Amino acid sequence: MARIKLIVAYDGTNYVGWQYQPNGISVQQRLEQALHQLTGIVHTVYSSGRTDSGVHARGMVCHLTTERDLPLSAWREGLNRFLPDDIAVRHAEDVDDQFHARFSARGKHYRYTILRDSIRSPLDCKTSWQVKKPLDLEKMQQVSQNFIGQHDFAAFRTSGCSADTTVREIFSIAFSEDGSLLHIDVCGSGFLRNMIRMMVGTLVQIGRGKRPENTIQKLLEGTEPVPSPLTAPAQGLCLMEVWF
Repeated sequence: MARIKLIVAYDGTNYVGWQYQPNGISVQQRLEQALHQLTGIVHTVYSSGRTDSGVHARGMVCHLTTERDLPLSAWREGLNRFLPDDIAVRHAEDVDDQFHARFSARGKHYRYTILRDSIRSPLDCKTSWQVKKPLDLEKMQQVSQNFIGQHDFAAFRTSGCSADTTVREIFSIAFSEDGSLLHIDVCGSGFLRNMIRMMVGTLVQIGRGKRPENTIQKLLEGTEPVPSPLTAPAQGLCLMEVWF
């Protein structure tokens, strides 16, 4: 038996997320179907986490255990022959039996992209959130530092989140500009369901002057009743990398 680690990229537009769902096609489903076509065997793929409907990935990590002895090129090029154009295996490698895509992970890097333009961009609409009103970028960068460190992010998770604990650690938040596109890169130990989208939604509200600058601090402390954060749209979010 061999254990194979895969790094998978996908455009999440047409999928209900990574994991199997009763209401549509998932990325996991497509990948496992391709594995069956390649090997003739039913495999279960274990991922480093889940992405929600519409969320993208450049570096989703997953693994499978298999009895098929195939060259690594087959796990990459072979699988890609059976995958749709919006999913691709970017890398394949042998790992030992102790490796687990979820439990061995030590951190993740997500990027959220905002299109700052009053006119929509057909080339960016599937991978960004269009915000038409001006944003105070300096203020957003300043208040974002409140997220750094270990905090209870209970206020930054959606209903239905089944995590055992809501404490997470954010290692860094960085902003970069590419013309009208604003990238917000968030690195952390792990994330709750919709956590980054709610973090970005709050930053945008503050950047537009819709919320006071101490909103993040109050939400993290949970000391005063504060309206729930705005959840930014799914299409702007992309899983960039998972660390082990």
